[in-house]
Amino acid sequence: MNPHPVPQPAPEAEEVYRRWVQFLDDEFTRHHVPERRAEIVRDQLFQLYLGRPHGGKLNLALTSELPGNVVALSLDPTNITLEAEHFPDLDTGLFAPRKPLLWFWQMYDRSPIGLNHWLGLRFRAMLGRHIFGSIGAGVRIFHGVDLTYGYNLHIEDGATIRQRVLLNDRGGIRIGSGAVIGSFARVYSHSHAARNFCDVTLAPTNIGARARIASHAIVLGGSSIGEGEVVGSFPER
Repeated sequence: MNPHPVPQPAPEAEEVYRRWVQFLDDEFTRHHVPERRAEIVRDQLFQLYLGRPHGGKLNLALTSELPGNVVALSLDPTNITLEAEHFPDLDTGLFAPRKPLLWFWQMYDRSPIGLNHWLGLRFRAMLGRHIFGSIGAGVRIFHGVDLTYGYNLHIEDGATIRQRVLLNDRGGIRIGSGAVIGSFARVYSHSHAARNFCDVTLAPTNIGARARIASHAIVLGGSSIGEGEVVGSFPER
C-alpha cells in the first residue's frame, strides 16, 4: 500500500477539469490567428473572474463603473501590453499568436482557481504545448512561473519547474530531461552592459538532464549546466 497516495479531486470534478483542459487544447490547436485566440481567452477569463459569459455593452459614461470597465476590458488580451513587447529582439511573428496564451497563463495563476494544484499542473502543460518551442512528456510546472517570450523555451521530458521561477527566454533556454528548477530561481538567456541596460547581448542557456537548480539560485545568460550538475545550496539531510 502506498503510504503517500497522490491527492485527487473528486471524480465529478476531475471529469470537468479534464474536459475543460481538453476543450482548450482543441481550441488552441484549431485556431492560430491571434485575434481568435484572444477571443477564446477573453471568454474564458470572463467566466473565471466575473462568473458570467462575455457580452453586453459597457456603460463608459458613468464614473462609478470605471473600475468594473477597466477589469472587463483588461480580460481581453487585445487590450493589454506585456513587457516583452517593448524588447527590440522580439520576433513579432512568433510572439503574436502566443501573446493571448501568455496572458491566459498569467491570469489563470492569479484567478480564484489558480492555486488548484492538480488542475494547474495539467493546465500549464497544455498551454506549454502551444507557447513553448517544445515541451516533453511529464513536465510539471508549478504556480506563478514567469515567462518572457515562450517560443525560445524548450523543456524536455520529466522536467520540474517549481513555483515562482523566472524563465527569461529572450536568447533561448533549454531544460534537459529530469532537470529540477527550485522555487524562486531565476534563469536568464541574455546579459546587458553594466552602464546601459538597453545594450543587450543574447546568450542561450542550457540546463542539462537531471541538473538541479536550487531555490533562489540565479543562472546567468550563456550558462551551460552539465548533466546532473547542482547549482546553489541544498539543505543537508
